[in-house]
Amino acid sequence: MPSDAPIPPRPVVRLRPKAEARAIRHGFPWVYADELVTDRRTGALVPGTIATLEDAERRPLATVTVNPRSKIIARVLDRDPQAQIGRAWIAARIERALALRARLFDAPFYRLVHAEADGLPGVIIDRFGAAAVIQPNAAWAEALIDDIAAALADVTGVEVIVKNGTGRARGLEGLAEETVVLRGALEAPVQVPMNGAIYMADLLGGQKTGLFFDQRPNHAFAARLAGGQRVLDGFSHVGGFGLAALAGGAAGTLAVDASAPALALARQGAEAMGAGDRFATRQGDAFATLEALAQEGAQFDLVICDPPAFAPSKQALQAGLRAYERIARLAAPLVAPGGYLALCSCSHAADLTQFRNASARGIGRGGRRGQLLHTGFAGPDHPMLPQLAETGYLKALFFRLDG
Repeated sequence: MPSDAPIPPRPVVRLRPKAEARAIRHGFPWVYADELVTDRRTGALVPGTIATLEDAERRPLATVTVNPRSKIIARVLDRDPQAQIGRAWIAARIERALALRARLFDAPFYRLVHAEADGLPGVIIDRFGAAAVIQPNAAWAEALIDDIAAALADVTGVEVIVKNGTGRARGLEGLAEETVVLRGALEAPVQVPMNGAIYMADLLGGQKTGLFFDQRPNHAFAARLAGGQRVLDGFSHVGGFGLAALAGGAAGTLAVDASAPALALARQGAEAMGAGDRFATRQGDAFATLEALAQEGAQFDLVICDPPAFAPSKQALQAGLRAYERIARLAAPLVAPGGYLALCSCSHAADLTQFRNASARGIGRGGRRGQLLHTGFAGPDHPMLPQLAETGYLKALFFRLDG
């Protein structure tokens, strides 16, 4: 299209009369399906369509992306109703995100884009040195994945870009699962230095993007408790807390996970650190393994349990809280007198108070009492959008248990 050609008009969608336009004006990034006028024209829009959002009085509010198949029917991309969404716009958002991470970290291993909090709704980008993984969890990002990849390469210079199209969020958007290398080539897991440890990230076959950067500050706090201690890392994945504990001088770490490939990567990380002789693994269901360790009379000075999200939605909240309580009940007896217990939740549906109460109940039912020493959250490369509670999902509680 010639540069002087007129820009074709784009669709307009409108809030219902009782919808709260003020929330959008004040920064809330989502419009739910029952808040939007969903006539035949709107319902026929292709998922990921860019549109102008108007309030009930037809006053323009913002530029949004629309997905009639999703309960979140519109996501705010830009508060400018005339914003043009393309490669240049995406690059500007990535540049802003990069400026923050470059100030926070001295090496390019971090979450580069944290979805709505970085102005790219539904888009996760984790950076692993010269490689990056994009999770396009919203229909607009799937439609513009080539522009996102190009902008990412232009801004950061990364040579390898992976699209990880898996996970619950994509299912809610009606998107198919697909993981593919968009640029460059990957031949082996990527070494990631963090908190003095070395992690091995499988960018193609691992969970999420291959590594959980969000726990970085909580790994560091655990490492402060680990010097000379016996450590149990439950739900260890690729050794997140366990390898950090080894870097902190732990006498030894036992990593427990259901995934043999994840434990193999954890073992590679320990060996790369020169700590293979202090690292052991045990494959199996974490709940069953905690019970088995108790029957064996095992004791550890520091026990960490970092399970997957047991309460990913409000519907799963009560069952999730019971699962967190059970973990605390099973883990508490494994802590030696005066030792430490760390319990984590990445469930946004379970708020901090609910998670803390469930953990405290479990510790009590495990026959122990404890002091709450520290409450941790995600690192600053996972910023929160104040208007969106879901962006503050991670909680980590550190207890010192009685003698």
